[in-house]
Amino acid sequence: MENIRYTAAGPHRGPGRRALLAGGTGLLGLLVLGAAATTTVPRPGAAGSVPAGPAGALRLGFFANLTHAPALVGTAMGFFAAELEGSGTQLATSVFGAGPAAVEALNAGAIDAAYLGPNPAIAAFAASGGQGVRVLAGAAAGGAQLVVRASLANAAALRGTTLATPQLGGTQDVALRTWLATQGLETDLAGGDVGITPTANAQTLELFRAGKIDGAWLPEPWASRLVLEAGAKVLVDEAELWDGADTGAPGLFPTTVLAVSPDFATRHPDTVDALLRGHLAALDWINTARETDVLATLNARIAETAGAALAPAVIKRALGKLSFTADPLEGAYPRLLGNAVAAGLAEPASLDGLIDTTPLARARAATSTGTEAGA
Repeated sequence: MENIRYTAAGPHRGPGRRALLAGGTGLLGLLVLGAAATTTVPRPGAAGSVPAGPAGALRLGFFANLTHAPALVGTAMGFFAAELEGSGTQLATSVFGAGPAAVEALNAGAIDAAYLGPNPAIAAFAASGGQGVRVLAGAAAGGAQLVVRASLANAAALRGTTLATPQLGGTQDVALRTWLATQGLETDLAGGDVGITPTANAQTLELFRAGKIDGAWLPEPWASRLVLEAGAKVLVDEAELWDGADTGAPGLFPTTVLAVSPDFATRHPDTVDALLRGHLAALDWINTARETDVLATLNARIAETAGAALAPAVIKRALGKLSFTADPLEGAYPRLLGNAVAAGLAEPASLDGLIDTTPLARARAATSTGTEAGA
């Protein structure tokens, strides 16, 4: 298996400057870049393509992050490779730092499938007229918090502060802007009552330590790192904002999904099924293995892909905020898009066809796991 890492400093065998720039564009930029990619980059076997048997290779993208734990475990323990190699398909992996960059790679044909946040997947689907991406399964749910300086007691105290999110228009960015609006605080791209600065997670930690920002709406493990390593406190746990009406259980909301190029799925359905069987095996292991084994495996893979392991207390706290499920939590998507529209970061769009769980049903029927959360 080959790893290609895409970072802000420059990728190892990366996709070029354009894809790197896409990492910071968020939802607005993605609407432009996604459309450009799908209209200017030739895609093999596009319209009218027919199944062509197993693919020679599957190129899978993911983040070196706990919210992408099924990808970390699936690659570390060989779950994907075991399913793919039976049909002669080789696995190649690419590590990304942000959803828009991964979506751009999907659009450009540089990868075939990716673990993404739901908002980048929605944006790519809308920008491409429903042709750029299909969500096949859920991967992680929960695990996002607004953490701030201890002196900030409530929403009113945030007026005039500067907060960070991982990327403009990303899942946490939209969540923060939506929550601030419910508190009577205006935000816009030029400023507003609260300044929002899209910032890489690692830089957010350093800026918070240096007093340059006042808090951030972050996924795990970064919320836990600010709390345990930089003295931040939790002002909002996003789980408290989901009452279960959209997702079936209080506190449950999609954080990471597994998506695929629709063209690849059409041409290589057997390969997609194998990918999903590996995904289910990874979820089953995460949800049934001893906690110490899960922590050790994830931390080792994070050290390998991100360059540094997490402190034991951080990874333990972070995993306690997350759940791992193949359920894409489809009912959440209209709300997520509506929030992005209300925040001025998206246009209304149809989501019909974004989620296709037919391959997931086939994979579940072919495997005897059945114990992963949401099965």
